[in-house]
Amino acid sequence: MSRRNFNADFKTKVVLEALKEVNTLAEIANKYKIYPQQITNWKKEFLSGASSVFRKGKALSSKSEAELEKDRLMRKIGEQAIEIDFLKKRLP
Repeated sequence: MSRRNFNADFKTKVVLEALKEVNTLAEIANKYKIYPQQITNWKKEFLSGASSVFRKGKALSSKSEAELEKDRLMRKIGEQAIEIDFLKKRLP
């Protein structure tokens, strides 16, 4: 059997259904053709990150934006360093 990849929307749907506790894990697993242990793992992952939902969105997004800007600038520096090295070799 080949390994299947599940997107975040599917995992969220399954986890929320499991958290409602209307059906057993075995019933949910059978419904979605996955193993009950997989649902348990997804629930743990989901619940461990749940507190991030209530953090200030501005702080999280600005940190991400800052990291993205840093990455962009580092790439630019790398490109310029390559150009400088190339031009130094071309000069007599």
